[in-house]
Amino acid sequence: MRKVVQCDRSPQPVAVAVGVTIVVAMATFSACQTPPRPPSDLIAKGKNLFFNETFKGNGRTCGTCHRAEANLSINPAFIATLPPNDPLFVAEFNPDLKKNFENPKLMRQFALILENLDGFEDLEKQFVMRGVPHVLSLRTSVNSPQGPRTGWSGDGAPGDGSLRSFATGAVIQHFPKTLNRVAGVDFRLPTAEELDALEAFQLSLGRQQDVTLPLPLKGIVPKRGQEIFLDNSLGKCNLCHSNAGATANLGGGNIGNANFNTGVETLPDQPADLTGELVPPDDGFGKPGDGTFNTPPLVEAADTGPFFHNNAIETIEGAVAFYDGESFNNSPAGHTLAAADPEGVGIELDGTQIVAIAAFLRVMNALENIRQSIELLEASAQKRFMERQQAKELLKRAITETGDSIRVLKGGGLHPQAVAHLKKAKELAEDAACSIFSRHRLTEQAIEEQKNARNELVESSPARS
Repeated sequence: MRKVVQCDRSPQPVAVAVGVTIVVAMATFSACQTPPRPPSDLIAKGKNLFFNETFKGNGRTCGTCHRAEANLSINPAFIATLPPNDPLFVAEFNPDLKKNFENPKLMRQFALILENLDGFEDLEKQFVMRGVPHVLSLRTSVNSPQGPRTGWSGDGAPGDGSLRSFATGAVIQHFPKTLNRVAGVDFRLPTAEELDALEAFQLSLGRQQDVTLPLPLKGIVPKRGQEIFLDNSLGKCNLCHSNAGATANLGGGNIGNANFNTGVETLPDQPADLTGELVPPDDGFGKPGDGTFNTPPLVEAADTGPFFHNNAIETIEGAVAFYDGESFNNSPAGHTLAAADPEGVGIELDGTQIVAIAAFLRVMNALENIRQSIELLEASAQKRFMERQQAKELLKRAITETGDSIRVLKGGGLHPQAVAHLKKAKELAEDAACSIFSRHRLTEQAIEEQKNARNELVESSPARS
């Protein structure tokens, strides 16, 4: 569990980083034009709705499952820290939602949420169990020529399928007081203005554009992992995750966010299945489903596990290894790759190559954490004495991001010197958050330590401050 700054030793919630803009001077990210941002007041309104509005339902908000403290997702370790009366557990204390609303056992053990994607006609049997996708970098990941791709299967929103409409489906599914799900009785639907604000807020989260690969990496293993990732005859990762994002690059052109049947549903010994609980097959996109699921961005992957729509894999190394297995290579997506390969091979990777790709993804994630941390620290340093509470909030968010980067790198045994700089940066930011007169100086020192850590991960560049 990440440490929260507690100068007064009383619990302090960690707010989400909102509206992170691209630092063009960082050589690790593309210098192309960032799309225009919505008005800041609309984003602020959307943030308030996301984390505080219950829509007159059962007490849940969007932030109940997309937690600011857990990279706008949830996992079993985080769930274990919540009090019994948290709205996430409403099925455990609301008699009207005790049956067929959630599976508390699977929620607590595997962070799986019950979804009635094919309708509410048969609540006993017609449902799927899915993990909670993070909502970072949505601006880069939901668009396709066929229309928006939201949720794990690309059809997470009702009506026009847009991100704007996503909240409507979430309220109907997750917010009702009873399973009758009657609008105006069990909840209220978001207004058009609220949907606009929620969309603006979600689009402001995380990266606003894709990374441009290759990056000038320093580490031998991550550098080799990047080479394998980009090799369309070996790793073949970049074909479906162009620039480690959520858009596909098949047939020589970018086709936007795309759906594939990768065989995740055929994995043996899936954790939820081992419990003996009823877990119907997830048929993916459409009603009835075609077995396909859309691709998530990979830059944020290493610190947002478990992985895949059913949380079947716990580690980033395991997620990479999946594509070397029978379930993937016997799937329609695996057959497509094999058909395009001169030797008829889907994906074949050895253990060291799997670890190398995972190391590359871990470093990518850490670089994104560092980017956000520096931006938050710089924003905090600009706050004046009378704005110290706002400065403290920014510092707390930077501390959370820094904790993520430490955890991601240590988890792969990567760049111990960078980890040392990040630990120092975290300590300095914690001290700054508790300081009145030395806040600015300590924050500037924390920024330097972040930059020192970044310089351990990528080659120096005159374009980068």
